[in-house]
Order: sequence, then C-alpha cells, then structure tokens
Amino acid sequence: MKRPEDYVNPSVLDMPFSGIRKFFDVANEMEGVVSLGVGEPDFDTPWAIRERAIYTLEKGRTVYTSNAGLLELRKEICNYTKRLIGVEYSPKEETLVTVGGSEAVDAAMRTIVAPGDEVLVVEPSYVCYKPCVTLAGGIPVVVNTKAENDFRLRPEDLLDKITDKTKALICCYPNNPTGAVMEYEDWAKIAEALKDKDILIISDEIYAELTYTGKPHCSPAQFPELKDKVIIASGFSKSFAMTGWRLGYALGPAPIIKQMTKVHQYVIMCAPTISQRAAIEGLRSCEGEVEKMRKQYDMRRRVMRQGFLDMGLDCFEALGAFYLFPCIKSTGLSSEEFCRRLLFEEKVAVVPGNALGDCGEGFIRCSYAYSVEDIKKALERIARFLDKLKKERNA
Repeated sequence: MKRPEDYVNPSVLDMPFSGIRKFFDVANEMEGVVSLGVGEPDFDTPWAIRERAIYTLEKGRTVYTSNAGLLELRKEICNYTKRLIGVEYSPKEETLVTVGGSEAVDAAMRTIVAPGDEVLVVEPSYVCYKPCVTLAGGIPVVVNTKAENDFRLRPEDLLDKITDKTKALICCYPNNPTGAVMEYEDWAKIAEALKDKDILIISDEIYAELTYTGKPHCSPAQFPELKDKVIIASGFSKSFAMTGWRLGYALGPAPIIKQMTKVHQYVIMCAPTISQRAAIEGLRSCEGEVEKMRKQYDMRRRVMRQGFLDMGLDCFEALGAFYLFPCIKSTGLSSEEFCRRLLFEEKVAVVPGNALGDCGEGFIRCSYAYSVEDIKKALERIARFLDKLKKERNA
C-alpha cells in the first residue's frame, strides 16, 4: 500500500524548504532575539494607501475584478513604469496584476518553460527561482556571480552556460540577497551578448526604487534589442511597504502576457480587489513617501556596513535593495555554522549565504529594513561573537 507521501510529485518531494525560514522558525521561539533576517520593511504602509483601502471597504467594493486586474490600476502601473525607467507598456495588452511579485515570476515560468527547457538562474538569488523552474518542468542552470565583481552579471559568465536548450534567464537587480545593482553600462554588455539569441529575460525588479547610486534604476527592458524578450516582475511589497497586501505585476510582450493571464485566470482569478484599489492611490500620490523610506534605508545601509568594516569583516558596498552580504570566511566557519552559533550564543538571526545559492557560501545576508536601534544592537552582539571566535582560535 502506498503511504501518503508516495502520492506527492517527486519534484515537490525533493524540493527543500526555504533556507531562510529554517532559522527564523527557531528564532521566533526564542526570547530576546534581534533579527536582521526577514526582507520586510519596518515602515507602515503610507496612510493614503490605507485610507483608500478603508474607503473601498466602506463602499463595499469587494467583488472580483477582471482577471488581468483593474484597468485603472494597469494604467497607473504603466504610467509609473514610464516615469521610473522611461519604457512604455500597453495597460490592456502588456500588463498583468498578480498576487505579489512572486506570482508574476511563477506565472512567467509556467507560461514559457516546457519540460526539458533550461533556465539560467543568476545566483546568489531569492530562493523561489529554482523551485519555480523545476515545478514548470524545466532545468535550472546556475550562473554564479562573485564578490570581486560586485556580484554583477557579466557576459562571459552567462555565455559559458548557454546551450541549445536555454529558454530563459532569470535575475534580480537590485539584488536579493547581495544588494548588488546593474547599471546601464552593465546591461549594455548583456544586451550586446544576447541580442542575437532567442533567450527571454525574466527581470525581477521588486527593489527598483531602492537604489543608492545617485543614478536611476536600469532595466534590461530599456534596450530596444531586448525589450520584446523581457518580462518584468515587480510589485508593491518592498518600496511601498505593502508586503501583506500581496500585490504585484508583470509587464512584457503582449503574446506572453496574454498566456500568463490564462495561467493566472485558472489559478488565482484576480488579485485582491481592496489591494488593487489602494495601490492606485499609492502610485498617484505616494512617491514622496517611497523616497523618504529610500533615504532611511540608505542611512541604515551606511551604518550597518561601517559596523561590519569596523569589526573586521569584508563587506562590499551594496548599492540597492535593503541587504548587505558580508563575508565571514575569515572566521573559519561555514555560513550555516556561523548563523547557527550566532543565533544560539548571541541571539542574532541572519541568513546563511549558501541558502541563496552555493556561491553564497562564506557570506551571510543581513537586512537593514529594521530600526537603527536594532541594527546597532545586532552589530554589538556580532562583534562580541567575533571576539569570542578569535579567542577560540588563539586558545
């Protein structure tokens, strides 16, 4: 007789649980833990957005929307995207409203990936990319980035991995977990390398507003030779502090968005109506609030990085998102062991770098989406932990 687990799809059965959540399930049960682990803004959703949601509830506007999302919202998304990166999209044909940015990634994978297709996954990366490829029947092929290159994607790293089975590339810039960015010159090199290749790019741009270079965010969709090959996945969770509202979107070529909408239609129906109406107000009136949050993150970024440098940890200057990726190789501990001991001995929760790709071994991910007080408290405890490790080595 079969056991219940014998009925499970082998791809699901073999899939590990998130390496991020493993530590925080433990941390949540401990008293006095300072967490630098979860990538969630500590700001309240801007009041104008919340007020629109309240108004929507009061008016009873809680029925389904069209599958692709409210046309009014799709128009505002397209207007906002044009302001952000200067690229135009059709609200009716090239825009899909999703349940968070993650659904946009998943729907893209289910739509374009056929069994046996290879998808290049740029690592270190957010944990969902490889599982999404696998669940769609594809084969994830890792493209490693390196600290000595500021974790930016280089054409030579990419070209080495391309085969006749390569269907797509997925990447996230500004990057989770490293905080790396790709500037115009970086994408220009990738565009030149890929212009004659039939490879789609799924560009996760959920952190697009959170850059600290003094230059605007750059998307591969800005390059004419790539635009019809790019699917942008983004959303409101990070920059608008709307994680629990579960609202995202996809922008891309009309024939692909049409088929993604079909997948979304059968699995989701539509994104939450209240969230959609609230987001319209966010796009119209809250860019100033987004900028205030960005400036706060930038200040916290500099405080945290200086703290790591002062305690002797190498930490490249991350210029986007709200993460730092300090190197802990000098301690002699693996990423897993470092994080486990730090949690149990000093009650600080961070993410082991190898949970975000094998090339993340020797690093830890630390989020600065926390108060300066918590950041300084965590830095003090990490410094104390490093002093303890030095004494152990010298004993």
